[in-house]
Amino acid sequence: MKNEKKITGILTIVKWDKLSYFGNPRAVVSINGKQYKTQIDAMLGYAISNYDNQVVRATVGTHYKTPSISDVELI
Repeated sequence: MKNEKKITGILTIVKWDKLSYFGNPRAVVSINGKQYKTQIDAMLGYAISNYDNQVVRATVGTHYKTPSISDVELI
């Protein structure tokens, strides 16, 4: 992932994107009004619902020109 940075805010799940080729979930989330996607076949796709409507610190960046989220922790 390129242009990685840490941000803090309230994470909300906007929608569930279509499943990957291998059947793993992918979510579109919003933090501070900007939308990010979980990466394809990442474990975060399963765990992201645990952080819905919570204040989090997240690592975001771009993955193949798509704004992506790769790491989330509760504050």
